[in-house]
Amino acid sequence: MSTQERHHRLLGEVVRSYVKEAEPVGSKTLETKLGVSSATIRNDMVTLEQEGYLSQPHTSAGRVPTIKGFQYYLDNLMEVQAPKTTEQKLLREVLRRQLEAEASAKELARQLSSLAKEAALVAFSLERTYYTGLSHLFQQPEFANVNMVREIGYVVDHLDEGLRRLFKLTGTGVQVRLGSNNPFGEDCAIIYTNIHLSKQPVLLGLLGPIRMDYEINIGRLNYVTQLIAN
Repeated sequence: MSTQERHHRLLGEVVRSYVKEAEPVGSKTLETKLGVSSATIRNDMVTLEQEGYLSQPHTSAGRVPTIKGFQYYLDNLMEVQAPKTTEQKLLREVLRRQLEAEASAKELARQLSSLAKEAALVAFSLERTYYTGLSHLFQQPEFANVNMVREIGYVVDHLDEGLRRLFKLTGTGVQVRLGSNNPFGEDCAIIYTNIHLSKQPVLLGLLGPIRMDYEINIGRLNYVTQLIAN
């Protein structure tokens, strides 16, 4: 395994562990998964930190991915997962009911929010928006910090504005915006897709902390997008 390949595997494992545990990742945690010594892992972590992909919250702590690290993972390392069979059934049932477009989009949002434990957002136009599951944001470990609560409070106050900005952006398929590219603010991420229900354009998305489970949540939105397209 080349040094670059080892760095890629290390960054991918740090992201996945941090997404799952919400704690800085130490070298001991990764020894078995990567099959190299903790000393090698520590050296690799220092290199990735110097390159801006990881950061160390405290001197004695492990590392966490930076926005640059998350973005590199999204672009190069992520392995999107299809929803579980039970989740697929729930999402199919929403569309089988043949509700009118707005009701169908809202019900999809509620189901996605419940499955992902993130907030779900819908924009039907530049004026008509809907969101559900905002309480999930405040249950995330990140928002135990007073400053983060203030930041997410700002996001909640400006959801309509953020949705209108996102609705204007072009793109196909499921997309992710985080950091300075996210109209909802640098401390959160949005995964979204543009779909058509009864020929009406609808933006459907999941809003959460940057430490989102992208592999699973992108898979969920991929599945909804494909269901509607077929």
